[in-house]
Amino acid sequence: MGITSFYFLCFFAVLLVVYYCIPRKFQWGFLLLGSVAYCLLAGQGALLFYPLVSVGACYAGAKLLSGTSAEEERKRRGILILTILINIGILFALKYVNFFINTANGIAGLFGGSDELISGVDFLVPLGVSFYTFSLLGYVIDVYYGLANAQTNFGKLALYGLYFPNLISGPILKYREHAEQFFAPHDFDYKQVTQGLQRMVWGFFKKLVIAERLGALVNTVYGDYESYPGAYIWVATVCYALQLYTDFSGCMDIVLGLSQSLGIALPENFQTPFFAKSVAEYWRRWHITLGVWMKDYVFYPLLRSKLFTNLNHSLKKKFGKKRGKQYATFAAMFVLWLTVGIWHGGDWKFVIGSGLLHWFYIVMEELLAPPFARLNERLHLNGEGRFLGGVRILRTFFLVCIGDLFFRADSLGDAFAMLRESVRVWNPQILWDGSLLQLGLDGIETAVAVLSLLLLWAVSLCQRKESVRESIAKKPLPIRWVLWYVLLFAVILLGYYGPGYSAAEFIYQGF
Repeated sequence: MGITSFYFLCFFAVLLVVYYCIPRKFQWGFLLLGSVAYCLLAGQGALLFYPLVSVGACYAGAKLLSGTSAEEERKRRGILILTILINIGILFALKYVNFFINTANGIAGLFGGSDELISGVDFLVPLGVSFYTFSLLGYVIDVYYGLANAQTNFGKLALYGLYFPNLISGPILKYREHAEQFFAPHDFDYKQVTQGLQRMVWGFFKKLVIAERLGALVNTVYGDYESYPGAYIWVATVCYALQLYTDFSGCMDIVLGLSQSLGIALPENFQTPFFAKSVAEYWRRWHITLGVWMKDYVFYPLLRSKLFTNLNHSLKKKFGKKRGKQYATFAAMFVLWLTVGIWHGGDWKFVIGSGLLHWFYIVMEELLAPPFARLNERLHLNGEGRFLGGVRILRTFFLVCIGDLFFRADSLGDAFAMLRESVRVWNPQILWDGSLLQLGLDGIETAVAVLSLLLLWAVSLCQRKESVRESIAKKPLPIRWVLWYVLLFAVILLGYYGPGYSAAEFIYQGF
């Protein structure tokens, strides 16, 4: 039961009505039952075993940590490590066993052995396994460091881990910042409910009108890239970057809007990422909760570890204080981005396209920033001016698109082959001779996609100054109703859904 389906809307409507009709003290329990019901209706019933084991391990681990004194540091560390290993072990078994098996088979093939030396395994993977695992691990780590109190009610921790909108595509939560609102009573608030529903409509527009439409063109080229070399690949890659954004951020709009209507404020996961002027800034705007989690629980602990403290000391002696510290930071960043790449999936295309390639980008940005600043000074150019700012935005978008090519390609080999095919043929004429209209979108469909993207761009520009929903709320009532009904009917009339068409699952749903 995908969240763009009619059945999900019926499910949510019933849940919303009952949620505000029952006594407030029962609301959190009803949400837990609703989350379990969603998993059952989505065909995930048997797979509930995995998140429940993770919740149980974290519940027991946190309770043991809270009952252990600070003087028993060795015991506390052992409890923490065991809890982490249980959760990471489940995640590894479900998502990454085949990654290492395929890597081993590939290495064996390079040395003349069989490329099927070890047989792969086929596990069914529960929804959002990476999202709920990281949210729960953050909870236990915070309890260990005294940043959060251990939850004494197993059901409440289960709701935090199994909250059904979060199982689809996140965001990754911090228990100490977001958990209490799941358990607190919520009165019906007309403004919160209506604004939540409005945001859901905007999310449906991004997913069904833009992402699904662009997907038709992307699937045509990526499915047969040898027949579509040169500019075809670059157009499809740009379209995929836009598809990925509208798909993922559209899902976030639905999830955050749904939660807002229930009185629950989840953290934002996007902040106009395509306006970023560097790859580092892009990642502060894209999948924000993943970046925050990785910094708090991987990067900073790594820098404080004995290994990197010694490395930092050695590099400072060899290269000087400033440069040595920078190189040590780059080394920690390598581990960070390797982890980010692996988190995205058990395939080398993710390790490269979503991880190490971005590490390379950021390192080069850091190293080249001083000489570029000196060059701008000599040429009397304003590095923060509108022209150079626009150039930096386009440069960042281009670099991100290359990473997205790896992300979307069927394999790492296909990604490199597509890059080769993209420069093998010079055919810019396809941009104006009508060839692009043969890729799954006719003239009308292309016009709808372009106009929808222009609307998205305009809303993103306005969003940088103030909330668009708040801005619309200040308009006279007739104008408000017209704007929201136009958007609603745009989804109904222009969206890809319904009989004869099955909207693709959200791209990040499998993570």
